[in-house]
Amino acid sequence: MKTIFATVTLLALFAASSVFAQDAAFFKPDSVRRKIRAVKILRAINVDGILDEPEWNLAAPASSFVQVEPYQGKAPNYATIIKVLYNSKYLYFGIICKDPLGKKAIRAIDFMRDFDETRHDLVSIAIDAFNDKRNAMVFATNAYDVQRDFLSFDDLYYDTYWDGLWTVRTNRTDSGWTAEIAIPWKTLRYPKTADSIQNWGINIYRNRRLTNEISAFSPYPRVLAVTHMSYAGVLTNLQPPPPTTNIQVTPYFLTSYDHYTNFGSTEPPHDASVKIGGDLKWAVNSNSVLDLTAHTDFAEANADIQVNNITRFSVFFPETRQFFLENASLFGVGVNPNVDNSGGSLVFQPFFSRNIGLDTAGNPIPIVAGGRYVYRSSTLNYGVLAIRQQGGSDLAGTNFLVGRLSENFGSQDRVGGLVTVKNQPGGSNIETTVDGFFRFGASSSFNTVLTQSYTTNAGNQGFGGIVNYSYSTNQWSIRWTESLITKGFDPQTGFVSRTDIIGSTPWIMYFYRGKFLPFKKVLLTYLPGMLPELYYTASTGKFSEFDLPIFPISLAFKSGAYFGYSVTPIRQYLTSVFQPLGVNIAPGNYSYFQHNIYLQSDPSKPVNVSVTYTTGSYYNGWLNSGIWQVQFAPIPHISLTGEYTRNYLYGVGEQKTTTLVNLYVLQARFALNPRVQLTGLYQKNSLNNSNNYNLRLSWEFSPLSYVYLIYNRGVNSVINNMVIQTQTQDHLIAKISYLQQF
Repeated sequence: MKTIFATVTLLALFAASSVFAQDAAFFKPDSVRRKIRAVKILRAINVDGILDEPEWNLAAPASSFVQVEPYQGKAPNYATIIKVLYNSKYLYFGIICKDPLGKKAIRAIDFMRDFDETRHDLVSIAIDAFNDKRNAMVFATNAYDVQRDFLSFDDLYYDTYWDGLWTVRTNRTDSGWTAEIAIPWKTLRYPKTADSIQNWGINIYRNRRLTNEISAFSPYPRVLAVTHMSYAGVLTNLQPPPPTTNIQVTPYFLTSYDHYTNFGSTEPPHDASVKIGGDLKWAVNSNSVLDLTAHTDFAEANADIQVNNITRFSVFFPETRQFFLENASLFGVGVNPNVDNSGGSLVFQPFFSRNIGLDTAGNPIPIVAGGRYVYRSSTLNYGVLAIRQQGGSDLAGTNFLVGRLSENFGSQDRVGGLVTVKNQPGGSNIETTVDGFFRFGASSSFNTVLTQSYTTNAGNQGFGGIVNYSYSTNQWSIRWTESLITKGFDPQTGFVSRTDIIGSTPWIMYFYRGKFLPFKKVLLTYLPGMLPELYYTASTGKFSEFDLPIFPISLAFKSGAYFGYSVTPIRQYLTSVFQPLGVNIAPGNYSYFQHNIYLQSDPSKPVNVSVTYTTGSYYNGWLNSGIWQVQFAPIPHISLTGEYTRNYLYGVGEQKTTTLVNLYVLQARFALNPRVQLTGLYQKNSLNNSNNYNLRLSWEFSPLSYVYLIYNRGVNSVINNMVIQTQTQDHLIAKISYLQQF
């Protein structure tokens, strides 16, 4: 084992030694920044996607975009024209995306807000109003005026579910498509200065999805994102109004009817209720935001997609509730491989908001009230979150308190601290965290998170720590993560996928686009790599687990398709019984070998397919595991997705068990337009004989104001007094929320 890992380490170090050579394709920001001049107007623009008002003729067009993909630095094949206007209430963007194929070239597969950018034609605007080259507000739209917006911090942390108040309409023609965007000044954050003229950092990029040609107003290396604001251009001649009182109030009214069958005395057979509550958001000034919530409700939040886990790591379900998603990047320090893969299979977050208002099964627990205050500037960031969770007959009322402080220095460096407290009548769970992020140029960075947990009533304490080094260029991606999670680590307001481990997870991937790359008309990149994971038991120092995925075949296509094949030798030492899918695997040493196939067709096509398949030995038996997904979207208004997960275990465990576990997921979206949509989700899991249905009709009758009609049904089989019973629960919900800005 030590010989194998040493060999991997030497290979990674040898490759790393070559990456510091000059990378001609990875360039530094130009000292002369590209400029767009905004023009002040006196009247309002009718936002309809047609730039027919005479005021648009006053704005000088900016059109000299540069390719980012597939041929970095070349002139784009499809022109994009930008115009910028503003008045006392709005900042307007007019964007013309030229295309000789017109409407026939446009790709869009659904009308979901915050859509997957890899599947749509789109334009994206990144605004750095403080011009600090670190942070950005991003506003994007596809060709059917579906909105996507988020906040970016150092091109490292993202509030991807932030929903800003802004309007867009698009128009599709035989010569391309046009987007007309109006962003209220109150949605934007900008400095209050004595000088009435302001210049903001800005970058705009377009993806012509049919050919996957990405072009940008201000060029940047393809390994980076448009939110890397040190490469941004400048939006000049702005005279925004002085920031004024900016309060958003969103009350809601909800009525629900619940019906339960075969729950005995734990639930009444019928229940009807009425609920009133709401949220208040006050932008105190350009840097500070206060959020208050009372009788918080998340009825409209997306349901979790079920997972049948066959690994020794706990499944991480992402947060989907809007209140907790806002400013999540400030509080969300840690490692999440779903985002950056830096920790391998290990997920480590000192604060995880799903511990508030949800039980371990994902069922809601009422939140009485809460508040969050956040301050952000170019040098200092801090925030406080306080929540009161309601108690019940079998659950004590709980108070949650989270405090965060981070200080920026240098070009993109940061140090910070985080404190979380979960307080119940029996005692408190307290976590204290320090973290740091340091960037050594545009390619190289180092970050660390160190956390101590202490539970007062139990008197136990533990430690969790992660250090990670990352190096990325257009040719290489190299990362190395070291982790230590002690046995007593208990982050009751955080999440860790596994405790009592010492982990080493190097990663190396090479991106080749050279002259020997075959099939250049369709093939974009050959990217072989390896992603080893080595774990020891922290309490004993003994070996626990080693995986060595090697990708000899890894091909990215210009269409966005992907094909990969990996081989993975695995060795594990179990110190206790492991029970994947209900199968008992005895303690002991196990060595086995697996083959993995990954396939993704062009995800922007009306019919697209995704496959992940694993076959090979599994502990003392055999495993065939696959996830097959097919999407059918004949028009953007209709999207149907079917997913089948199959886990077949043969001769596994103490009893040489053979079992087949199936999980079926069907998702549907029917949209009249981006503001009126019907969505459905059906999940059938043979592991627990469950059937779950979720239906939601939503109408955004005014920006960020909604009417919801929701139906949820759950069916499970349980054993009661040696008799199998079918439990059903039905929930019908009607909710209306209205956002008013003052």
